[in-house]
Amino acid sequence: MIKNTLSYARELDQKDPLKEYRAQFWLPQHNGEDTIYLCGNSLGLQPKATKAALIQELDHWKEHGVEGHFKGEMPWMYYHRYFVEQSAKIVGGQHDEVVVMNTLTTNLHLMTVSFYRPTKKRYKIIMEAGAFPSDQYAMESQAHWHGFKPEDVIIEVAPREGEHALRTEDIIKAINEEGDAVALVMFGGVNYYTGQFFDLEAITQAGHGVGAMVGFDLAHAAGNVPLQLHDWKVDFAVWCSYKYINSGPGGPSGLFVHEKHGNSPDIPRFAGWWGHDESERFQMKKGFIPMKGAAGWQLSNAQIFGMAAHKVSLDMFEAAGMDRLREKSIQLVNYLEFLIHEIDKKKYRYNIITPKESKDRGCQLSILTGDEGKQLFEFLTENGVVADWREPNVIRVATVPLYNSFEDAYRFVELLDNFVA
Repeated sequence: MIKNTLSYARELDQKDPLKEYRAQFWLPQHNGEDTIYLCGNSLGLQPKATKAALIQELDHWKEHGVEGHFKGEMPWMYYHRYFVEQSAKIVGGQHDEVVVMNTLTTNLHLMTVSFYRPTKKRYKIIMEAGAFPSDQYAMESQAHWHGFKPEDVIIEVAPREGEHALRTEDIIKAINEEGDAVALVMFGGVNYYTGQFFDLEAITQAGHGVGAMVGFDLAHAAGNVPLQLHDWKVDFAVWCSYKYINSGPGGPSGLFVHEKHGNSPDIPRFAGWWGHDESERFQMKKGFIPMKGAAGWQLSNAQIFGMAAHKVSLDMFEAAGMDRLREKSIQLVNYLEFLIHEIDKKKYRYNIITPKESKDRGCQLSILTGDEGKQLFEFLTENGVVADWREPNVIRVATVPLYNSFEDAYRFVELLDNFVA
């Protein structure tokens, strides 16, 4: 039986098979104590091993200079290869379908160059209303780039009146209604504001059913929820590494291109030197020949220091396993939700707008507040909680399974209960 007590929360922490990972991260301090850090959906914590990894690459540079591209344990020439297997496991891709490069919005634009190819008849883009601004701006600029007005191109699917989450049937209906006018279906994997995990397989099937390309921004999904991009036949996806994958501010982005496209060298793209056939790259000849798979979309050589930090986190994901992380994530966020509902029994105050079913969310809960929301957020901050405020009145909290504890959830809700407007 689930209990609303500190002793029960600590009991769950003792039984947690992943509990040792918390000690492998640096927790920000507040008045000499660990903060209740619930902001991994904005920036993940720093693994303690990151500093040594960066120093190792600095020493590699110091020792070898330019020869570091070819010498040492991890020669820079092949750096992108070191992430392939681990990244593929996180997003459910095949070996040749993933690559780590650039940053998220850069990769999103590179993908739309290849997969948004509008014609006079097929030119519309379908996306969720309230998508993260980066996605909105990217799609607006792509419409302009092709000579269209965004309002004529972009179809936004919004929740029904009085609801906060999107219904899958409404997304599919919107795709089918636009039919062969749809060139691209572009959704977030998890909506940043509500925390809703969309049915990516169903959306992909619907998009393909009308002949459209389908892509996803997985910034809030990668490392958070189970993904099977290859099996779902997703055309492309992009994600960042600084949220749930804990690779540092501005950390490198991941990119997925399904093998049905990655093995087609004639597909349009913006080409770069590092995406050219590796066996001929240093011959410096004219005529771009893409590498096989997602690697053929690379532009430049690896950003070594950011990627060194990324490798530390991927090693942790490999050791912990996405299945075990997901299992704890569900238990942890369900416990957080239970505690909030318990204090609401005394006096209803907190409206969780994140879907209730585990299959429809990751580890984030979005709490819709009243007029006192900003005051509540400031109270939480003053008491050592690191959470995220989003206008106009939502507090987002994420119980990240790698480093958050059940005691974190309990103490956070205890503060909610103690708040006086």
